[in-house]
Amino acid sequence: MLFVEDVKAKARWCYGDDRPGNILKTLLTDGTFAMACYRAMQWSQRRRLAPLAMLFNKLNAFFGQCIIGRGAEFGPCFVLIHSQGVVINGSVRGGAHVHVEHQVTIGAEKYTSPVVGDHVFIGAGAKVIGAVKLGDHCRVGANAVVVHDVPAGATVGGIPARILRQRTPGEDTPGEP
Repeated sequence: MLFVEDVKAKARWCYGDDRPGNILKTLLTDGTFAMACYRAMQWSQRRRLAPLAMLFNKLNAFFGQCIIGRGAEFGPCFVLIHSQGVVINGSVRGGAHVHVEHQVTIGAEKYTSPVVGDHVFIGAGAKVIGAVKLGDHCRVGANAVVVHDVPAGATVGGIPARILRQRTPGEDTPGEP
C-alpha cells in the first residue's frame, strides 16, 4: 500500500527511522493527513470513482490546506513534510521518494506541467512551473523559481533557479530523500 510506504518514508525523514513509535508520531504530524487524502483521491481516480475523488480533494484543501489535482501521479514514498500552501497541478508526474516542503507550487504553464524524477527534494516556497523536468537526485532550494530543466544530481536555487552544485552519481548527501 502506497500510503504505508509514504508514512515510513516521512518517519525516516523526520525521526531517522521507521520504528513503530516514530510511525505513530508521524501519523500525528503536519502533512500526513494531506498525504492520506492524496492517496485516497488517487485510489478513487484509478477506480473511476470521481465523486469520491472529488470529496478527498476537497477534504485535502480544507483540512490539509493543500491542493493536489486529481490527476497528479507520484510514486511510492511521496512525502509532504508540511502541507500548508502546497499546490500541485493535476497533470504533474512524479517519481518515487519525492519530498515537498510547505508553500511549494508545482504548476502548469500553457497546458504543460513539470515531470519530477526520483529522490527529489523541493524546498519551502519553491515554484516549479511549466514543461520542466527535475532530474533524479536533484534538490530545489527554498523560494527558488524553476523554469528550466534541472539535471540529475543538481542543487538549484534563486530566481530564476540556477545550478548551485552538481553532484556526481554515487556521491552521498546527508539527509537526502
